[in-house]
Amino acid sequence: MMMMRGPLLIGVVIVMVLGLAVYMKLWTIDYQISSNETELIRQFDLANREAMDESAEWRLKFDVAEERANKCTKELKRVKESLGDKSGASISKRLEMLQKENINLLERVETLKQELEAEKMKCSMQRV
Repeated sequence: MMMMRGPLLIGVVIVMVLGLAVYMKLWTIDYQISSNETELIRQFDLANREAMDESAEWRLKFDVAEERANKCTKELKRVKESLGDKSGASISKRLEMLQKENINLLERVETLKQELEAEKMKCSMQRV
């Protein structure tokens, strides 16, 4: 039995030495790749971050649009419910009130646009 252990032990030692050699070769290859391609990996990382930022930006835009759509849907549902409960006179009164509010809001938007243009002119004059 002792005779069988000798060659077996030598075989195990040879396999371990070969395994260590393969491991060292793979480690040096990996080290060479990582040291030679650091710039490429950095550029990839920057591109990946930029893509993630853009994805987050589009997701935010989608969420805002979805929120607006849900708000409009709720408003439409509420208006439809109120239309079913009320007479034609109250509907026309509500429509007239909403039209007046819309006109007032449009006038306010126009005023704000004019104020914005005035501020832009003021800023451009300060730069010169």
